[in-house]
Amino acid sequence: MFPADHIAGLVFRNMWVRIKAVFIWHINYQLYLLICTNRRITEKIRTCREDSHDHADYSWATLFTGVGLMSKSKRAIVVGAGGISGAWFPQLKAEGVQVAAVVDLNLENAQKRIDEYELDSVASDDLDKTLADTDADFVIDLTIPEAHCNVCCKAMEAGFHVVSEKPMAASMDQARQMVAASEKTGKLYMVSQSRRWEPIHDQYRRSVINGQLGDLTTVNCDFYMAPHFGGFRDQMQSPLILDMAIHHFDLARYFTASDPVAVYAHEFNPKGSWYKGDVATTCIFEMTDGIVFTYRGSWCAEGCYTSWNGHWRIIGEQGTILYEKDATPTGQIADGDEGFTRPLKDAVIDPSPIEHKTMRGALREMLAYLNDGTKPQTECHDNIKSLAMVFAAMQSSREGKRIEIKI
Repeated sequence: MFPADHIAGLVFRNMWVRIKAVFIWHINYQLYLLICTNRRITEKIRTCREDSHDHADYSWATLFTGVGLMSKSKRAIVVGAGGISGAWFPQLKAEGVQVAAVVDLNLENAQKRIDEYELDSVASDDLDKTLADTDADFVIDLTIPEAHCNVCCKAMEAGFHVVSEKPMAASMDQARQMVAASEKTGKLYMVSQSRRWEPIHDQYRRSVINGQLGDLTTVNCDFYMAPHFGGFRDQMQSPLILDMAIHHFDLARYFTASDPVAVYAHEFNPKGSWYKGDVATTCIFEMTDGIVFTYRGSWCAEGCYTSWNGHWRIIGEQGTILYEKDATPTGQIADGDEGFTRPLKDAVIDPSPIEHKTMRGALREMLAYLNDGTKPQTECHDNIKSLAMVFAAMQSSREGKRIEIKI
């Protein structure tokens, strides 16, 4: 028989061996996970570096998203519980953003959204009190355009960064006031110009500016739909330009990396229209680098619709690339210098690395800014240029003359 103390020693040593084995296995497993993660990050970095025409720098926060290395989740105050908020709450959940409070003039609407999405949030109808009492990282403004200036300026003055729905403001004076508030407070204000984050739009932009077209000369966009909205749009003075064309005007800037210089526009209300205001327009924009952007659109055009994104033709010195019906862009490039018309070859259509569309793309840019300071592409100093195109076009139509676009 073994002495009791000898048996106890054997048992202890056996347990210690097992503990060391488990510990070593755990360390090896963690190293394996780290190697896999590094490989994924390295591949993503390599892909970004190979693509010299990326529309925005990839921040470390963006690269680490999805691999468990993001910092702690952020908290947001949502202002406005109307219809558009239903598109935002699922995106906030997907990105792990905690909704600290939901504010609406109608307290019942705020609570309804909280219940609908099972949020651990406070419902409020008092914006000032919520901004003063709530611990959050940023504010999401989903109110009507006429309220954006008040909401965003108050939020920035209270110490919050802000992302708002488009359009930025109901007037250029308000937009300038919002830019000034951002500069004064040092807080970021960005606009969710959501169509920039459609992968196919990023693909079109890359294909247009990768050099194969040479210098760009001409941009045409046609937009024809016949929506019977009912409600406030039917009563607006310039419903197409004010409520819809902001998307197309911003895309023209985005696709070509150019900015507006001047515009001549003509609005009209076609026979048979169910709108009170002018719902059709033709606009000719002069852009930087000598580019001319022509926009033709109508919300009162029954039949043969374009897509909601419009049909696009962008022409450069060496060729043309089309984007129609939301289909993959196609194009042709001159391939030789002889003949009445030059021989042609297919344009190179570059892929897009964008993984998440519309609001989620905007949200990710805000989160990247909060994590590493990467400035969003639709930050207010940039987006005000797209808004300026809207109000200059309306002014040109009213006055019947070319208008220089001033920011």
